[in-house]
Amino acid sequence: MSYLAPYAADHEDTNGPGDARPTALKVIRDQKLDGTLAGKVFFITGGTGGIGLETARAIHVAGADVYITGQNRENGEAAVASITGDGKPGKVIFLEMYLHTLSNVREVAKKVLELSGGKLNVLVCNAGIRGYPKDKTTDGFEQHFGINHLGHFALFQVVKDALIASSTPSYNSRVVVLSAQGHRQSQIRFDDLNFENRPEEYQPLLAYAQSKVANIYMSNEIERQFSAQGVHSTSVNPGVILGTGLNRKTPPEQMAGLLKIPAIRNGLKSAEQGAATTVWAATAKEFEGVGGKFLENVQVAGPYDQTKGQFAPGFAEHAYDEDAAKKLWVESLKLVGLKE
Repeated sequence: MSYLAPYAADHEDTNGPGDARPTALKVIRDQKLDGTLAGKVFFITGGTGGIGLETARAIHVAGADVYITGQNRENGEAAVASITGDGKPGKVIFLEMYLHTLSNVREVAKKVLELSGGKLNVLVCNAGIRGYPKDKTTDGFEQHFGINHLGHFALFQVVKDALIASSTPSYNSRVVVLSAQGHRQSQIRFDDLNFENRPEEYQPLLAYAQSKVANIYMSNEIERQFSAQGVHSTSVNPGVILGTGLNRKTPPEQMAGLLKIPAIRNGLKSAEQGAATTVWAATAKEFEGVGGKFLENVQVAGPYDQTKGQFAPGFAEHAYDEDAAKKLWVESLKLVGLKE
C-alpha cells in the first residue's frame, strides 16, 4: 500500500528538502479532502513548530477542529495565527502541555475533551526529544523514555474512551504515533528502562532508540486491543527533517558529519514533506479500519534489509515482537499508576 510508487532504497530519487516528494498539503489536496473533515476533532502534540505545525496546517485545510500542544505560549499563539491564516472555518486551539510531567499531561488531555464536548477522532503523538544528556522527568523516568513514550501513553489512557465513543462505522477513530528509523538501534531494556542499574551504558541516542521502539509497541498494542472498538493505530517514521529543533542537542560537528553522507543529505526533507506521512496515516481512506502498520515515505514499510545499507528503509524485526509489546504495555500501566 503506498501513496506514490515506492522510493528506491538507496534514495537515488531524492534530492533533499523541497524536491518532488509530497508535502502534507499535497496529500490533502490529492485526496480531495479540502473542507471534508468539518466537525472532526484532531489532537496533535508538539504542534507549534516543525512537522507538528505542518501536520496541523494540512488538517485544518481539510476542515477539522485542531487542538495543538507545546511548551511555549508565545509560539503556540503564533502557530494558531499561522494556521488560521488560511481562512478555513475549523477551530485551532493551543494548550500548554509538558510531556515530562504526567499530571500536566492528564490535566491538558481532560481540558481538550472538555473543549471538544468529549469528541476526539484522531490523536497524533508527534512531540518528542532526541539525543539529550542523561536526565529525569518530573516523575523520575529517563527523559527520552518518559517524554517520548510514557507521556504519550498516559495521554492515550485519558482520551481512549473518547476515541472509542467518537468512532463510527463510516469513520473509525485513529491514533498516529511518530517513531523513527532509530528504533532499529535498540530493543526495550526491560531490566533497566531508566539506565539506573547500568548507568555507564547510557548513550543519548541509545535512550532515544529505546523510546522509539516503545512508540511502535504502543501503536501496535492500541491496534491489537482497541481495533474491535473502532480505534486503529499506525506508527510513522517521518524521516530526517530540516530545521525542526529535534536535533537541538546534537553537537554541530556531529550533524555536519551526518550531512556529508549522501544518503542522509539527499534524503533530508522539509517540515512540509516530513509531515506528509503523518497526514496520510491520519486521513487516507486506505487506513479506514486498518492499523498495525509502520509507515515511511508515504507508504507502508517492509522489513529492513541490511544488505541494502545502513540507511535503507524498513522496520527492525523486533518492531513486531508481540510478546515484548504486550509486556511493555503492562509495565507502562504500572509506571503511570494505572491497573491492567
